[in-house]
Formats: sequence, C-alpha cells, structure tokens
Amino acid sequence: MPVRHCRHCGAVLAELTFADGRRREQCERCGEVAWRNPAPVGMALIEDAGRLVLIRRLADPLAGYWAPPAGYVECGESVPQAVLREAREETGLQIALDGLFDVYSRADVDVLIVAYRARAIGGVLQAGDDAIEAGLYAPDEWPQEPPPARGAAIDEWLHGVIRDIQARWRPSKLKETTS
Repeated sequence: MPVRHCRHCGAVLAELTFADGRRREQCERCGEVAWRNPAPVGMALIEDAGRLVLIRRLADPLAGYWAPPAGYVECGESVPQAVLREAREETGLQIALDGLFDVYSRADVDVLIVAYRARAIGGVLQAGDDAIEAGLYAPDEWPQEPPPARGAAIDEWLHGVIRDIQARWRPSKLKETTS
C-alpha cells in the first residue's frame, strides 16, 4: 500500500484502527481516521444515428482499448457537468444527457462509474484529450477486444463494464417528428 498522509494534519498514516466494522488507517499524530472512498467517474454513451461514440483510450486504465468517453468528476462540478466536459474534451462533441444508464462499482476498485445516455447536439467528432481515435459504432460493429492479459483490478473491471454496456446498450427508439 502506498504511503498516505492525513488529510487533517499531513502526517503519515500508519496506525490501523477498527472503525465501523473495518480496519482503517488512522493518523498517529492527530487520531483522524482515513476514510477511503471511490473517485466518481462520469461516462457518456453518446448515440448518433443508432451508433455509439467510442474512443480508443490513450492512458490507463485500458490504454489502447475502445470505450465510451469518460473521466473523473472534478471538485466544483456535478457528475452530469463532468460528463458534458469529458465528452467535449475527448470527442469534440457537445452533448445533451438523456438519462442515467447505470452505475458501476466494485469493492476492490477505487472508482465509481456513473454512465449516462446522451446525444450529440454540436461539434465535430474527433479524437481529443485522452483519446487516440474516435469513431461511431453500431451495436454489432463494436471492436472486439480480449480481456487485458495482466494489470490492475481496475483494468479487468473496466473491461467488464465495457462488455456490459456493449451487451445492454441499444439505440433509442425515439421517433423523430417532422413538421
């Protein structure tokens, strides 16, 4: 486990204590318990003409794999705001959110993914920040990629999240109205 520091006083966390039914790190200097919480990530499932926008990831986890655009929620923004920002940064698209798709978490991974259905309302699809390539894929055209051969639990978990989205995502059945 990497060395961590107390958020309250900055001292190194070393002592273990039993709090709320679990062993947790505690600051030896001030006694503050270190609560470990997952980092929230917002993900956009952007639909365009029955196809889904995917990016080939530049960085870990799963560098080089295709996935929906996603990124960490920053302080000062909500999850939906982060989804809008990340989509713009990674795909060049401005999007509108159409509702929650799912929330993904696993006990041994320090990330919580909140995935939203979305649609493009502006911009031009292009690989941006954290993306090598960007493309549109129909459900039966998604790139088939093997599970990561080795790596952290987050790689294996994220690969499973992508496979779940692939299995469950279907183009919306919204009918366009013409006047």
